[in-house]
Amino acid sequence: MTMPTFFWASVVLILYIYIGYPLLMRLLPRNPVRIRESAELPSVTVLIPAYNEADVIEQTVRNKLEQAYPSDRLEVIVISDESSDGTDEIVRTIANQDSRVKLLRQEPRQGKTAGLNRAVEEAAGEIIIFSDANSQFASDALKHLVAPFSDDSVGYVTGKMVYVNEEGNLIGDGCGAYMRYENSLRHWESRVSSVVGVDGGVDAVRKSLYQPMSPDQLPDFVQPLKVVEQGKRVVYTDSALLHEESLKDSQSEFKMRVRVSLRAYWAMWDMRHLMNPLRYGVFSLQLISHKLLRYLAFVPLLAALVSGLILADVHWIYALASIVQIVFYSVAGYSIVEGGSGNRLVNLINYFSLINTASMIAFVKFVKGEKIVIWKPRGG
Repeated sequence: MTMPTFFWASVVLILYIYIGYPLLMRLLPRNPVRIRESAELPSVTVLIPAYNEADVIEQTVRNKLEQAYPSDRLEVIVISDESSDGTDEIVRTIANQDSRVKLLRQEPRQGKTAGLNRAVEEAAGEIIIFSDANSQFASDALKHLVAPFSDDSVGYVTGKMVYVNEEGNLIGDGCGAYMRYENSLRHWESRVSSVVGVDGGVDAVRKSLYQPMSPDQLPDFVQPLKVVEQGKRVVYTDSALLHEESLKDSQSEFKMRVRVSLRAYWAMWDMRHLMNPLRYGVFSLQLISHKLLRYLAFVPLLAALVSGLILADVHWIYALASIVQIVFYSVAGYSIVEGGSGNRLVNLINYFSLINTASMIAFVKFVKGEKIVIWKPRGG
């Protein structure tokens, strides 16, 4: 392959990952979910994994108890991963006041995935709802989250996450723009086949379809894939709203992105058989395009930069491309040094660079065989 061909192949791949694939999802034939408005509301169990979440756990539990949902069909289980800051005492106090609340303490610490495996076994609900310890649902989120299950083809539902941050926040602006892009893509994917990626903070699965996972597996990624593996759809509803604050500094966000990316690489490796188009059709295209290529986007990005610099003296188009890329990454670096910018475009450039750098670092860790089971949630 010649160097110009290498450059243009990298550019085309980048354009496909971020623009071409979303356009493809908009153009493919639709397979709508058929919601029966008259369907009876199923019993649900909300699972809230927590490790030292005393600052937010009461607000989160009460947020679920106050949902506009039949009280006799709602259960809340908090899985404390050996918390030591008073989280357990707060949950016990609420449980003494409301019998719908239960506390499961996991000793020693085994991580979120192990906790979910244990909690599902004790859940009474037909539908399992996943919530983070700081997730604040809109008052009608549960109703909207379970509605698609009236279609028997649906096995997993994910809602809409909206980041709430002050204007000009370096990470908040980036997260917000990123989630708007992801939510649009999930909407289009859901109309075609199944959603590939979910957040885990406002999700639901049929209990009958839940499959236990290894402690090192990323539940937000692996469990939806296991549902697809069983022949059911994973769909998105923008009516089930979750409001959450993003992490407030680049270092914490970067650490979180490295951790999530590393676990995502292992998830794709564990579930790589789903990338067989002869068996899983359009979903394999979705998984490859939205996840595999997206996480590996740093490869064509680096390739375009390096090959452009090498060809800079061959033609002005390569020199211009190199200048644009250097300015792009310089803006990202400058915004980090300055601690943010009032310009949303600058903050978006920073976040784009952050997540791709995190994916690159995570890939190196993946190749080295590193795995993550336990971490400190707030610090990433």
